[in-house]
Amino acid sequence: MISAILFTLFVLLVGLERINELAISRRHAARAFRHGGVESGQGHFPFMVALHVGLLIGAVAEVWLLARPFVPALGWPMLAIAVLCQVGRYWVIRSLGWQWNTRVIVVPGAGLSRRGPYRWAWLRHPNYLIVVIEGVALPLVHTAWITAVVFTVLNAVLLLGFRIPVENRALAAATEGVGRTGTVTAMTRTSRPVRPVDTRFGSTKPRRRPAPPRS
Repeated sequence: MISAILFTLFVLLVGLERINELAISRRHAARAFRHGGVESGQGHFPFMVALHVGLLIGAVAEVWLLARPFVPALGWPMLAIAVLCQVGRYWVIRSLGWQWNTRVIVVPGAGLSRRGPYRWAWLRHPNYLIVVIEGVALPLVHTAWITAVVFTVLNAVLLLGFRIPVENRALAAATEGVGRTGTVTAMTRTSRPVRPVDTRFGSTKPRRRPAPPRS
């Protein structure tokens, strides 16, 4: 009983964190639109919100209604992973600054981010990887395995069938003709233009324009 209460409190804290993310997202979206941002994928976004709310409600409901036990050998590692996922979320947000968003909003002409977890070319969608891991870990803190399975399946359908294809198309359109030295967000990849960089012979210094000939 005590473990179920503590688990419920933990899920409530995660819910408060999600509300804070939505507030951050609204502020960032307003700034992106002021820079000419264009939104895509409005149709699937409400389903994503409903799924994430369902994860939290379902995990708590399964624990209480089906009397799921707390198994220390499983629960403590899953709790550690779930907490690390929250840290990872804010690593993403901090890395992208005002360009991060929960919606797909791009500023045409932007490049691709190479900050934080986006420095690794093989990790194209670190934020979604965090979501996948958290969707398994959080319910399994208190062995709510049905919620973990259902969320994982539905999340895969939304990500692979809708979200990632929409984002990739938006990114391709927004970064057309732009090098990979700019900055683009994880979920909404908006950006400020950057000065051109001379990468010849490993140099990272900005190119200087040649001085005009003296008369």
